[in-house]
Amino acid sequence: MLTRVVVAIAKASLARQVHQALRRDDVLVETVKGTRKLWERISRKSADVIVLGRSVIPEPQTEMISTLRGLPDSPTVIVLSEKDSAEQRARLLAAGCDAVLNERLSAEALRDVFTAFIEKRAAVAGKTLEEAREIGKPQLSDFVSESPAMQTFIHVVERMVSSDTSLLILGETGVGKERLARAIHAEGPRSAGPFIALNCGALPESLMESELFGHEKGAFTGASRARRGWFELAHRGTVFLDEIGDMPLHLQVKLLRVIQEREVRPIGGESSIRIDVRLMAASNRDLEAEVEAGNFRRDLYYRLSVVTLTIPPLRERREDIPVLVDSYLEYLQPIVGCQVDGIADDAREALVSYSWPGNVRELVNVIERALLLCDGRMVTLDDLPEGVRAQASGRLGVKAGRLIDGGREGLGRQWLERPWSEVREEGLADLERSYFAGLLDATGGRVGETAERAGIQPRSLYEKMRRYGLRKEDFRKPNPET
Repeated sequence: MLTRVVVAIAKASLARQVHQALRRDDVLVETVKGTRKLWERISRKSADVIVLGRSVIPEPQTEMISTLRGLPDSPTVIVLSEKDSAEQRARLLAAGCDAVLNERLSAEALRDVFTAFIEKRAAVAGKTLEEAREIGKPQLSDFVSESPAMQTFIHVVERMVSSDTSLLILGETGVGKERLARAIHAEGPRSAGPFIALNCGALPESLMESELFGHEKGAFTGASRARRGWFELAHRGTVFLDEIGDMPLHLQVKLLRVIQEREVRPIGGESSIRIDVRLMAASNRDLEAEVEAGNFRRDLYYRLSVVTLTIPPLRERREDIPVLVDSYLEYLQPIVGCQVDGIADDAREALVSYSWPGNVRELVNVIERALLLCDGRMVTLDDLPEGVRAQASGRLGVKAGRLIDGGREGLGRQWLERPWSEVREEGLADLERSYFAGLLDATGGRVGETAERAGIQPRSLYEKMRRYGLRKEDFRKPNPET
């Protein structure tokens, strides 16, 4: 990340010497000049390090230093003093100063001291930015499998690890897009830098620009002090923008400029900040369709999709499910507090045959639920959700059809023992999936025609296709002329 240093020194010659000593590619220096409301302006800056001349600190100096140390950024405070007084140094250090230096130090000595504090600060900040992993530390070997589709995919990914180009990661909800991005970052040349992830679909539009690019004090109502954005914090590392398709058009313009010019301008800022980051973006939407619909900028799409990685859904790599099941059983047992010897064969077969619309994320949830419900030493079919059991046996569609047709045979006991709300939800979901799968098959996977026949908007159809794991490519008919 970039280290921000605020300098407030009355002597012009000393200020120039300090600037020279602080000159580094990863250090952003801002000078606060003048005497009017000087201390208020200093305390409202966003800073990692504050370098002060002792003469600019108002009395009582110890209280002023304590005020700086109590700021949200908890900045490192370095004071340059004209007098080398042991008593004065002791008071300032006790108040929270990290160092009290004699201003007559040589330029080389100043540079060494500043470098030590800046590197220490960057190391602490890097640990703070490190986010908790969902399941262990991500690595590419997590994605290696017996599935031919996944093996081909990982072969392409491995060639992208050492590159610094932007990546667009596509795939259905729950396939592990962020985990893949973290693994690429962890094994790439930027692994020592921060990895910062932002979900564009989870932030209100009013906050997204500030989160991405930062803001200056007074840039908008409520901006009582400056704040750094994620791009600045990710300097020398990676920014991962999940659900990039949800980003508003006016911010897409600003993001495109950041990619092209490698610099950001905080909201309300007068100058731009040079950054060095690798950008990865992800979406579960069909971004090509979003471009055609005018919801996503074509130039940004081309800029992001120089290399596109599409993670295969779990239903297309069923060979991996048994291995994943055993892995998550082993990992989750100590977390859940349940000890089992394994999983029954019929339960394993049910998991393999299930369509997994929620992909790996859903599989993890199902295994965790099964461990919580398991009474014995083996996870059984009864420990799995009804939807998994019903789809495996093929009963859900039959029972729903009998109910809709008004058949007298009725539903089985396992359905009658459940509340109507659950039966209705699962039955209608199965009917809806079958309906749209049939329409897509009839239209050869043409989304526009399918939506028109269904009487809904194409965007609504895309949402349903994502929900039920339906891909237009799976319904396309071969050309009879080829």
